[in-house]
Amino acid sequence: MEKGEEAQLHLSTGNLCSPKLQFHCVCERSSSMVSRVEHPAAGYKKIFETVEELNEPIPAKITGVLPSWLRGSLLRMGPGLFEIGDEPFHHLFDGQALIHKFDLKDGHVTYYRRFIRTDTYVRAMAENRIVITEFGTAAYPDPCKNIFSRFFTYFKGIEVTDNCLVNVYPIGEDFYAVTESNYITKVDPDSLDTIKKVDLCKYLSVNGVTAHPHTEADGTVYNIGNCFGKNMSLAYNIVKIPPAENDGSDPFEKSQVVVQLPSSERLKPSYIHSFGITDNYFVFVEQAVKINLLKFLSAWSIRGATYMDCFECNDSLGSWFHLATKNPAGYLSSHRFRTSTFNLFHHINTYEDEGFIVVDLCTWKGYELVYNYLYLANLRQEWEELKKAASRAPQPEVRRYVLPLHIHGEELGKNLVTLSYTTATAALRSDGTIWLEPEVLFSSPRQAFEFPQINYPQCRGKKYSFVYGLGLNHFIPDRIVKLNVQTKQMWVWQEDECYPSEPLFVPTPGATEEDDGVLLSIVVKPGAERPSSLLVLDARKLTEVARAEVNAIIPLTLHGSFKLRD
Repeated sequence: MEKGEEAQLHLSTGNLCSPKLQFHCVCERSSSMVSRVEHPAAGYKKIFETVEELNEPIPAKITGVLPSWLRGSLLRMGPGLFEIGDEPFHHLFDGQALIHKFDLKDGHVTYYRRFIRTDTYVRAMAENRIVITEFGTAAYPDPCKNIFSRFFTYFKGIEVTDNCLVNVYPIGEDFYAVTESNYITKVDPDSLDTIKKVDLCKYLSVNGVTAHPHTEADGTVYNIGNCFGKNMSLAYNIVKIPPAENDGSDPFEKSQVVVQLPSSERLKPSYIHSFGITDNYFVFVEQAVKINLLKFLSAWSIRGATYMDCFECNDSLGSWFHLATKNPAGYLSSHRFRTSTFNLFHHINTYEDEGFIVVDLCTWKGYELVYNYLYLANLRQEWEELKKAASRAPQPEVRRYVLPLHIHGEELGKNLVTLSYTTATAALRSDGTIWLEPEVLFSSPRQAFEFPQINYPQCRGKKYSFVYGLGLNHFIPDRIVKLNVQTKQMWVWQEDECYPSEPLFVPTPGATEEDDGVLLSIVVKPGAERPSSLLVLDARKLTEVARAEVNAIIPLTLHGSFKLRD
């Protein structure tokens, strides 16, 4: 045990990992993430296997004491069907969308799941084959059709998947399962029934939006997506969906593009998974990971081509930070921020402070694509082979960038950042751009801090202290982590042969302290009598409060929401 580290070793029985080995570590520095558990049994492979949906909710066995105020439903999305007939899906982002629900009511917990009845899923089940190309898996024409039918299938236009496996979140009083295409799917959060598919292209000038919108206190939803205009012009549109009104009107009918941001390359939009927002600004990171539109438009005439085949990265482009004001909405073309190349999925938080915008990100260093390491064949390897592959992958870092808002005749090369609590820098270059260097908040070889969550109602767009995340050990989720972004102190929850999901923070009603609440995470322990559970952790100490165990394997989930019940 390293100096400055306090560890508690808890031994108990009767829980999911029974007898369980639990590590709770408090580290003074985050220069290395404590990982005390290896994976000799390779149980992690079970979270990448197909499961069946349930006919009805099943009761959970509760250990510990659930907070009396914790009433509602944890909704989670992820892949649940990894092959159709004899045809396997190849990438983590390809499996068919399965929605999960842990329902907490009157001291009881039940678990339920159903496949989303997307058009992609329904057609695939009817034909017993993969019918629409996914992120890393190609769909082929029906082999029973003649050669002329197959030929015209390739050229009748691009069919975009509506496989909404990435996230589920509310818009007004309704919940929508989403991916990153122009299609979102309305679901019933109680029955998990699929209600209807919504094509955002009917309402907004976008070709797709992110799976991570931002929601204001009044219910206004902001999101961002790319837009291919006339003559193949390209831009990024920030869109606004107003709060639902009592008159029963459709909020999508009143949605609008509020500001348009330019693209650095005409035919190559940046991949977007999330963006930043403060009280007064939008922050969009245009990363060097691009979608080649010419490849995209021609891919469906090439047998076996997928979305992954259209991705590329040019290290010389670097990464650009774009700013836009919220009210009135407008692009700040005079603020041109640039830094070295990185891959990006998730923004942590963005806030304003003393004339600067602070942007905290979960990055992957360099220009090689992280997505290449998320093929299922790689994730299902034996542990030693998986570690070898991860050693060649881009390395993760939690970074803080600081963008100065006031730039007037500054001296070339001078650090413009005057905030006392960060080592991040910003310097004017002769071409008029501001070069950014980050402060590293956490870095450890092949140990990623990802799927970040904050106390969103209290801290979104505000200066904050704590972020919670999922610890990835060579891409395998094996711990839950709390990081103090000011002191870099770190807490780790981990159990032997247990694989948690993204921890969702739920604040204690009426709480004033930032970390007063609980974390909710689905944990899988393959081979146990009750192999999956809803884990409830004290968000301050990262110690167990309770868990609700079920006799079912739950595959990997990506993102989700907690629907609080009054």
